[in-house]
Amino acid sequence: MSESKVWDDVDEYFISHLAPDDDALQAALRDSAAAELPQVNVTAAQGKFLQLLAQVQGARTILEIGTLAGYSTIWMARALPSDGRLISLEYDPRHAEVAVRNIARAGLDRVVEVRVGAALDTLPQLADDNPPPFDLVFIDADKANNPHYLEWALRLTSTGSLIVVDNVVRGGRVADAGSTADDIRGTRAAIEMIGSHPRLSGTAIQTVGSKGYDGFALARVLA
Repeated sequence: MSESKVWDDVDEYFISHLAPDDDALQAALRDSAAAELPQVNVTAAQGKFLQLLAQVQGARTILEIGTLAGYSTIWMARALPSDGRLISLEYDPRHAEVAVRNIARAGLDRVVEVRVGAALDTLPQLADDNPPPFDLVFIDADKANNPHYLEWALRLTSTGSLIVVDNVVRGGRVADAGSTADDIRGTRAAIEMIGSHPRLSGTAIQTVGSKGYDGFALARVLA
């Protein structure tokens, strides 16, 4: 049995017992595939992990950078109280259209707002709204801009907030200091910022599963 087949089987086992998809989540995945969106959404196990993080955090406000079809959005929004708020930023209008439908079908459209446009344009607009600090920020967009997204996350959070940066292992390529690839350079810059910034304490975890070999960084805002 191949190593990747073992990873798939273990993921399937964990998900079946700990994070089973319901009708709304399954429909979100079907609509994403039907619209031919990139199949790079988090797994159900990863979505449940994000949901648990939000619950442990007692999150009332969540910022997501990179909506795609809204699958991770649904997982996290379900952790919010009825008066909570999740703002998700999506570059591609077609992705956002699918996501909005998926979120509404899940009954979360009163809690979730999807803003369309390049995140480096919509983040300053969001800051101008002077929102309360976000309790949790999930960064899962173009990797080249990870350090910029992290900088904005710091501006929009406060002491005790959590920041998650997804897909930081890049199949192991993140360890290549000589890489000229934009996704590697951006990810390394974000990791190094977490390690050196006086307002952050963080770590990174390698993962395997049905999405292959990857991982995430988790940082807590100290002040």
